[in-house]
Amino acid sequence: MDRLKGKVALVTGSTSGIGIGIAKVFAREGAKVVVTGRREEKGQVVVDAITKEGGEAAYLYSDITKPESIKDLLQGVVDKYGKLDILVNNAANVTLADGTIEELTTEMWDAIMESDLRSVFIATKEAIPHMRANGKGSIINIGSMASCAGDLGTSAYASAKAGVNLLTESTAVQYGKENIRCNCIRPGLIVTPENKEKLPQLLIDIFMSNILVNRYGNPEDIGNLALFLGSDESEYITGQILNVDGGSNAHAPTVAQFREAGSKTW
Repeated sequence: MDRLKGKVALVTGSTSGIGIGIAKVFAREGAKVVVTGRREEKGQVVVDAITKEGGEAAYLYSDITKPESIKDLLQGVVDKYGKLDILVNNAANVTLADGTIEELTTEMWDAIMESDLRSVFIATKEAIPHMRANGKGSIINIGSMASCAGDLGTSAYASAKAGVNLLTESTAVQYGKENIRCNCIRPGLIVTPENKEKLPQLLIDIFMSNILVNRYGNPEDIGNLALFLGSDESEYITGQILNVDGGSNAHAPTVAQFREAGSKTW
């Protein structure tokens, strides 16, 4: 229960979904966890849950669409706990469908790029000096299987997440000699309390028909891999893009199924 003992971790977007799963796993393994998002009441619920389990956590406000807010957040972590060892760039504007290229507005494109790609760049940029001061650090980006290939209706979201893949590799290349590692986790179908009632059943059925194991993923599946990547056990791993998808990316794509189902999946 001490794989992250003595480490300070920041998990963005940790007031809901996958972020909560990562924060809880980290805290159980001894990390001091900073929970962050725009809604303090939701963040405090997560902090209280971690504390109840015997972990240590604090909430700090952030809005990933605002560069200054991200900068203040990173400095706030160091002000609170004295250092930063692990950054998980999890916060994103997750959209099931942002339309075809013709349907996309410039405003929608820019909004998704701001939240899903630019925020990762800024948080990474601000984290690096703090990790350099420690002599090492681990940056974990949460990507998406949407970045693997073209799709019928996620043009902006998929493009942003593809950018996260390359940003991960660039960070690893540029800062590996300073013992700052960067890896990316690409989740497949992850069902959370927030999206469980919102996901169309037909969409779930299509995903499940392509998953090679007998269940869909949950937030702690992502947390468990993030735990390994944040720990010293993974010191020889950097620049990698790792799928947590029940094997759904191990075989042919599903676009034909989605095309047949049409708008019923959205």
